[in-house]
Amino acid sequence: MVRETELTQHEIRAAVQRGIEQRQLCRFYMWYDESYFYYFPLAMSRTLFLGAAEEDFALNGYSIRRFVDIEQIESKEDKYMQILQDEGILDSIGSVPEIDLTDWGTALACLARMERNIIVEDESDEEAPQFAIGRIETLYNRFLYFRHFDANGVWEPEPMKIPYDTITSVTFGSRYVDVFSKHLPPLPENFGKQIHLIKFGEQ
Repeated sequence: MVRETELTQHEIRAAVQRGIEQRQLCRFYMWYDESYFYYFPLAMSRTLFLGAAEEDFALNGYSIRRFVDIEQIESKEDKYMQILQDEGILDSIGSVPEIDLTDWGTALACLARMERNIIVEDESDEEAPQFAIGRIETLYNRFLYFRHFDANGVWEPEPMKIPYDTITSVTFGSRYVDVFSKHLPPLPENFGKQIHLIKFGEQ
């Protein structure tokens, strides 16, 4: 989809940088989504940015997204921001997670070392978006092996292979991920030992 006010990549990067420096809440429009996402931009590289997600006057974890997918970005400068300030939301953002945003490989390596569950998505196909939630298993130059758990909290018996170039976003520290993770069984015994692989989207 094309928006009337679509920005250049230079303008987008400048807007994200301002958001980081001024701790602004920004509305992000992606080319593949008719809606938008609210983030406080925290860090950026040439290809990726890290944002603290905001929903209904509350922070909800962090997301890493690609610059190439952004069509438009707008800073929010109205009563909403004053409420966030009054409610102490801005002060609660805290320190920026130490994530190397050089590319998906380096970013995922940092998350793998944290040994925490994350969400990996490919939102670029409007008719068949891909969603996986679970733990990074093994990282390679162009793809990762990922162990997904389903809506019943059951780990898949085998890992799936996810190419980096299919990933549009990675989410960690969200309420959904962190609360669900408290109620999961231990990782499967074959975790880290690739046997038969599931392709992204087949789970």
